[in-house]
Amino acid sequence: MTSIENLDKAFESRVRLGIMSVLTGAGQSDFNTLKTMLGVSDGNLASHIRALEELGYIETRKQFIGRKPNTSYFVTDAGQKAFSAHIDALTSLLGIKSE
Repeated sequence: MTSIENLDKAFESRVRLGIMSVLTGAGQSDFNTLKTMLGVSDGNLASHIRALEELGYIETRKQFIGRKPNTSYFVTDAGQKAFSAHIDALTSLLGIKSE
């Protein structure tokens, strides 16, 4: 049995949990796609992205596609480890056996 203390506080926010879920599943995503998928405002998304960046869980790539700037995000190795540990702790608390 796992203790609730094994959950990562960084993922208590549904938006941060959503960001990490999308990025883990897709490999990377741009700002507008994340905003649409999560149904949040620009400012709300930006603040949660910044918090995850400060923890070293995600990184930003800025590039131009044609003449338009494009910002995309991806999960770092540290972010992947932290998110996996968080999901493992959740499944353990729920009594779900991993294969």
